[in-house]
Amino acid sequence: MTSTISPFAGKPLDRSQLVDVARLTQCYFDRPDPAEAGQRVAFGTSGHRGSSFQLSFNEAHILAIAQAICLYRKQKGIDGPLFLGIDTHALSGPAFRTALEVFAANGVVAMIDENLRFTPTPAISHAIIAHNRGRSAGLADGVVISPSHNPPADGGFKYNMPHGGPADMDATGWIERSANALMAGKLVDVARMPYERALKSGHVRRHDYIAAYVGDLAAVIDMDKIRGARVSIGIDPLGGAGLDYYAPIIDRYGLNATLVDDRLDPTFGFMSADWDGKIRMDCSSPYAMTSLIGMRDRFDVAFANDTDADRHGIVTRSGGLMNPNHYLATAIDYLFTNRAGWRSDAAIGKTIVSSGMIDRVAGRLRRRLVEVPVGFKWFVDGLSDGSFGFGGEESAGASFLRHDGASWTTDKDGIILGLLAAEITASTGSDPGERYVALTKELGEPHYARIDAAATPAQKAVLKTLSRQQITTDTLAGEPITAVLSDAPGNGAAIGGVKVVTDDGWFCARPSGTEDVYKIYAESFRDEAHLRQIQQEAQTIIDGALAAA
Repeated sequence: MTSTISPFAGKPLDRSQLVDVARLTQCYFDRPDPAEAGQRVAFGTSGHRGSSFQLSFNEAHILAIAQAICLYRKQKGIDGPLFLGIDTHALSGPAFRTALEVFAANGVVAMIDENLRFTPTPAISHAIIAHNRGRSAGLADGVVISPSHNPPADGGFKYNMPHGGPADMDATGWIERSANALMAGKLVDVARMPYERALKSGHVRRHDYIAAYVGDLAAVIDMDKIRGARVSIGIDPLGGAGLDYYAPIIDRYGLNATLVDDRLDPTFGFMSADWDGKIRMDCSSPYAMTSLIGMRDRFDVAFANDTDADRHGIVTRSGGLMNPNHYLATAIDYLFTNRAGWRSDAAIGKTIVSSGMIDRVAGRLRRRLVEVPVGFKWFVDGLSDGSFGFGGEESAGASFLRHDGASWTTDKDGIILGLLAAEITASTGSDPGERYVALTKELGEPHYARIDAAATPAQKAVLKTLSRQQITTDTLAGEPITAVLSDAPGNGAAIGGVKVVTDDGWFCARPSGTEDVYKIYAESFRDEAHLRQIQQEAQTIIDGALAAA
């Protein structure tokens, strides 16, 4: 039921184990077969992801997706610029060139980095919001070419709507269907022009993303407080798109900060392997973060980002790498007591599988808690209109409002969450790890884990539709069950699984979107033994419900 830890975990890999970038990029031009399910466009909330090695991320996919986005824009009357970002994965460069060829040929104005470098997700969301603020016409949207923290052989392509956040299911479903229809039609309806001609056309324009984003940071983070306290900060971009942003941030705001690694390498050979022996730029993983954790004593606080900088990993002198749930609770507690410009009724947004500690913090703050299904898209409306002060996912992705209560980004922003750790340290004299320990002494200490259990595709389909009637027990780990949820209490949307709650613990079971497993998220406010009991009983409960279905 638990994952086996690779002997390579937390260690650098031999060069022979690294991705063959030349072969990877050569395979980008291979032709996928749209009749094969695994070779079709699968455009979910996080966009289309895959690898050219598996014929799941290739030129044909990007041609089709880019054309589908052009058609979607035309259908919805989106006629402003498209802000285009890119990370440092090897497949991102070819995909960027392909997309520009299509956007330019369709007359879409694409805003690219002025130096043809990298642009993180939060900078794209920030640019869209800045452009659209006060507008009702000529609205902008955006694309980020990134598979996030996925391994070096992967590519990704995601769409951000005019609100600045991830596209909703209506948009992604339409784009996916349209892209697959274009592929089935052998791409004959895709407009395209040569890359060099596209760059010289009036449809591709250079934009200073760095100046716009960096220059506005004081509107969301108290940079004066960080500078005044001389907090020593270590920053590791993990070879991602945030790399170009940190030197300007340090220089502009006079921070006592060090960029601990500025290497760019499409093999990501400077990374230590993750738990399964694969390289993954996961800033929430202690194995991937081995290097920065080893530097904890050099800094008051340190942080890292994944390749598109929408996730954060916080390392403290007091406790090392923080569990993402722990940091979210700490950040929420601090922000809602230090942002006087936010609405008095601004809510806290959390996902259904995030820690119950957030619930207890919300109760302590007397703030409304809105619990939603997994996915950052559920926070977009609240962050847009200021009714959410904060929205965060258990997977180390979050954003929050500007000091004045207006929207900053409506997508995850790992840069401001990292800088917030420095602000917390400067403002309170304690690092976020110490602040979290103080919270546990007052509110209890949770024990949280996620495990995987085997499931067939048919069983996964059943799990998505489980209800209270199919959960045949009234107790969990010796406690009465107080709630069985198939819909999120915050907005009534289906969670794609089931959550079972008691006074001192809970579990949530959801099918994996990519593997033949289901995921069991569990938490106990008693101890590790109680957590293990919840996990064991959770698997028994779910397996029984699946067998009876």
